Amino acid sequence: MDFSGTWQVYSEENLEQFLKVIGAPEIVVKMRKDVKPVMVIEQNGRDLTCTMKTPFCSRVNVFTIGKESEICSVDGRKLKCTVREEKGKLICETNKFTSVREIQGDEMIEVSSHRENLFRKSNYIKLSDRLVRKFPL
Repeated sequence: MDFSGTWQVYSEENLEQFLKVIGAPEIVVKMRKDVKPVMVIEQNGRDLTCTMKTPFCSRVNVFTIGKESEICSVDGRKLKCTVREEKGKLICETNKFTSVREIQGDEMIEVSSHRENLFRKSNYIKLSDRLVRKFPL
């Protein structure tokens, strides 16, 4: 499955609770709850670059499917993870949470879960290349 594209969050569930339980600072929780980030994914085979853009900052994570990598969390902390692909889904496991991304039509769904059975769900819509070129992020 090719995840390449520019994706805009349009809805989220349980974001605040999830950020709190994984230890994000209160200032990050407050700022992030009112923001709908844009995720730019560039995929070249098993190599991916994921850039999350908000009005406050941008975070870039580069990884290869099947290899341990270091990613940056929403609050800037470094986390070790291994991303794998199963049945067209990208699964990222860290010591704090597990995140599963999948594409369904023009949408990307991300569900992150914490070992305390708390989850966060983000729905993204794929922005057209024409729109992105006309209004660069």
